[in-house]
Amino acid sequence: MVSRLNQLTNQIASGDGDDDDVGKRDTIRWDGWGYDDTFFHIIPNTDLIRVSGHRYDVSGLTMPNLLPFMKSRGVSQTATANDVVDINQVAIPFSVSNDDFVASLPASIIVDLSPACRIRHSHGHSLQEIYNLRKGLVERVPDSVAYVNSESDVKELISRATQHSVVLIPFGGGTSVSQALKCNPNESRHICSVDLSQMNSVLWVDKENLTAEVQCGAIGPEIERVLSQNGLCLGHEPDSHEFSTLGGWIATRASGMKKNAYGNIEDIVLRITCITPSGVLEEFGRCPRQSTGPDIKQLVLGSEGILGIITSAVLRVRPLPVSTEYASLIFPDFASGVAFMRQVSRQRVAPASIRLVDNEQFQFGNAIKPEEKRSWVNARFQDSFRKWIITKLGYDLKQIVACTILFEGNSSEIRRQKWRILSIGWEFGGRSAGSDAGRRGYRLTFLIAYIRDFTLSLGLLAESFETSVEWDRVVSLCDNVKKRIKQSCDDAGALIPPFISCRVTQVYDTGACIYFYFGLVPDGVDNPVEAFTKIEHEARQEVLRSGGSLSHHHGVGQIRKQFMGQVTSAASLSLLKAVKRQVDPSNVFAVGNLVD
Repeated sequence: MVSRLNQLTNQIASGDGDDDDVGKRDTIRWDGWGYDDTFFHIIPNTDLIRVSGHRYDVSGLTMPNLLPFMKSRGVSQTATANDVVDINQVAIPFSVSNDDFVASLPASIIVDLSPACRIRHSHGHSLQEIYNLRKGLVERVPDSVAYVNSESDVKELISRATQHSVVLIPFGGGTSVSQALKCNPNESRHICSVDLSQMNSVLWVDKENLTAEVQCGAIGPEIERVLSQNGLCLGHEPDSHEFSTLGGWIATRASGMKKNAYGNIEDIVLRITCITPSGVLEEFGRCPRQSTGPDIKQLVLGSEGILGIITSAVLRVRPLPVSTEYASLIFPDFASGVAFMRQVSRQRVAPASIRLVDNEQFQFGNAIKPEEKRSWVNARFQDSFRKWIITKLGYDLKQIVACTILFEGNSSEIRRQKWRILSIGWEFGGRSAGSDAGRRGYRLTFLIAYIRDFTLSLGLLAESFETSVEWDRVVSLCDNVKKRIKQSCDDAGALIPPFISCRVTQVYDTGACIYFYFGLVPDGVDNPVEAFTKIEHEARQEVLRSGGSLSHHHGVGQIRKQFMGQVTSAASLSLLKAVKRQVDPSNVFAVGNLVD
């Protein structure tokens, strides 16, 4: 059986829709991000990069400035996007069979033992995982993949796994970047990956009370499609929205780009059903709030698969917004932009999404701008705009930053929001850069992972990581982390300076989320992946030293687990371990995340 993420889901796309609809979801790449018909490639004998496929705004268009930008940062054109191995050529080093377990499962649970399926379920999307896959290097992979269709299937699977001493690893969309799906190479038991993609239904919608119950395997577009047919939306839109699942959002305490309007996942979830080896973790009722002791669902939020399998959740939903508009601002420097963001937060006028990118990311954004038909009118306008920035405003093109904004609501609400935001921006030197730049900046988010995989094919090792920090430390944290990465790259022998950029992506009363992008050109570096991992580790340590959190929304997984003692007290970790032992005494869910 092939996962639903690798089938054409025509049944979802039977209604009306545009090219963004989930029904366009045919096949998912096994060794990289996203659809296998969407990738960046260099047009032979040119410096032009084209995006294949038809799913995105830039699909089929060329980017004349991206490759020159990359070359200016030291990336050489030495490989092609197809320089990877075939999945059928990847050798699995060993397997642990458990025929009794497989034979004991009911007919409703389909088990796939094929090497290709097992490899697909063995990884997330960290740089290290994708690099190894493209080299055909795998260590331990699941010994089987079980497809469950219902809550009763999940209960039966857990019971049989306990009985036959089997490890279960929940698998949703496979979009983790924290190595949360990595199998323990020293595990002697049979490992079964539990694919939840068949549990993808919206079970019911209550339009009167604005709630809905959704199964854990549903991905973002599937949820929004059904809700929109009822005039509603969820509004939770992480960067991985196209491929990640509700269960994954809950398990990692996810955050979305429109959290200002809709909240983080913990604000959206009203009730969770989680099946453990010791029984069901669940609170009854659909009340908006309860005062009945500690909130059980908070144990499940962020549990990263170590307690059991999340099967469904009751969610708060909202009416569909009447209108959506984009805007953008430019500021003379990063500090001015951060001060603007802080003031927006203080006045509590943040629109659905508001994000600030530093100068390096601003230049990168311009580099990936698709080629346009450059009429003389358009050319004169762009040249005039550039001169206006330099001469009239006096801004340094090597210092300016940009803010992209998304407004939602009715026309009068958006008009009021826009006036307030632009007025605050003016106080801090912000000037409007138009709606097109805002739209392009927001939509770019869905392409970043594709670009990461493309640059990997050219030899650049790149990854993102995030944190949250108080307002008065935002600028200093960004500066400190950038300096740390540069120094770590020098220490590793790198001959070319690294690519480092950051953006402020979510705002709170007390602080903000900061998202970093880091790229290492490995020239001069011995054992580049090992060096990259060390540099990444040192960058995270600098984040903590500078007052940042270990993670804002990616979760801990296995890649950050070693830092948990620095951010959580010993008593708190002991409590988490005690809960784990209580609900999973046989360690069926030996996923290896959060704690040992």
